[in-house]
Amino acid sequence: MTNSPAVERALRRAAPHALLETARAAIVEHYEAAHVELLMADYSLSALQPVAATMPHDSTSLPVHDSPEGRAFGSQEPYERLDVPGEAVDLHLPVTVRGDRLGILSVRLPKRRCTDEAIEELSELAELLGHEILVADRDTDLYLQARRVGRLTLAAEMQWQLLPGRACSRPEYAIGAQLQPAYSIRGDNFDWAAAAETLTLTVTNGMGEGIHASLLTNLAVNALRNARRAGIGIADQAALADQALYAQYQGSEYVSTLLLFFDIPTGQVQVVDAGSPQLWRHRDKTVEHVTFEAQFPLGMFDETPYIAQEFSVLPGDRLIFVSDGVYAAATRTGETYGERQLALAIQAARLLPAAAVPRAILGELNSSRDIDVDAEDDALVVCLDWIGRDGHDG
Repeated sequence: MTNSPAVERALRRAAPHALLETARAAIVEHYEAAHVELLMADYSLSALQPVAATMPHDSTSLPVHDSPEGRAFGSQEPYERLDVPGEAVDLHLPVTVRGDRLGILSVRLPKRRCTDEAIEELSELAELLGHEILVADRDTDLYLQARRVGRLTLAAEMQWQLLPGRACSRPEYAIGAQLQPAYSIRGDNFDWAAAAETLTLTVTNGMGEGIHASLLTNLAVNALRNARRAGIGIADQAALADQALYAQYQGSEYVSTLLLFFDIPTGQVQVVDAGSPQLWRHRDKTVEHVTFEAQFPLGMFDETPYIAQEFSVLPGDRLIFVSDGVYAAATRTGETYGERQLALAIQAARLLPAAAVPRAILGELNSSRDIDVDAEDDALVVCLDWIGRDGHDG
């Protein structure tokens, strides 16, 4: 970007709540923009909410699947649209950080200024803005408030703050994840941690209601993180988290968790199956349920020993993790969602990127489930696309 050093310095020096105003001033100055707006994706990934300096927001949310801005969000590519008079172009740019889709930066430019070079430069600015937003979230509620089109329950607030993000990508893999009901989730959770040669992924199927469920999951996730950050293997991570939960609840409450540790160079995976989350694999044209030796959920018994099992992933594999709020959901026919319908939903999403797969599968679930019976059940979907070291040019 021609003026990128100056713009970057301005953004880094800006007050956390003033990032948009700083970016807007730079875009107006250097590109003669008539309008600049930042929209954040809401927790359900169904709407784009304008960032406003005051609360509550009085702006109208835009639908992700029926708007020009939503088109850019879905494709993760800049989208240009000529305005009605034909003298300006509305340019919608993804605000994405390492695969995590935060929102859209919309800029109205004079038609003569909407060049390929300008689009590339503004795309870089949108990415930079995304990085600065993640840092600013430590010090301001502005961008987190813009992510909600309604009020979160307290349990949901605690859960979203516990999550690492909704997507992550590296040359070797891409992850996407989503929870529903987004504004009232309770105990389901996902977590990941990347290193140069490894990836750790955990999927938690929480139990209980409201704050009680959220507190239980918070203890489990933080116990696993504490053990992971001590540098020990996933079997011992599970054992230490099991002890922490049992010490607190004496076996009356426990957490079902699937823990996985990927060796990136080889594609070898260690797994501890401690409960109900399921793993499905889409390899070539085949979708299958991958099962492991079941072990006790974390916290069910005192000092439970855990053993890591092994399997391997190949370049091109897609792994789908689901909680029982997906595969055990009641449908309109009175049956559970089941393996056949889940396999069909996975097949239907085969052309989507990992970040878009969870919401697509949850959409298929919602179209078939009995809303009256099952609307309050947490449902979690995590998608991992494995590219591997041999699957990319780097």
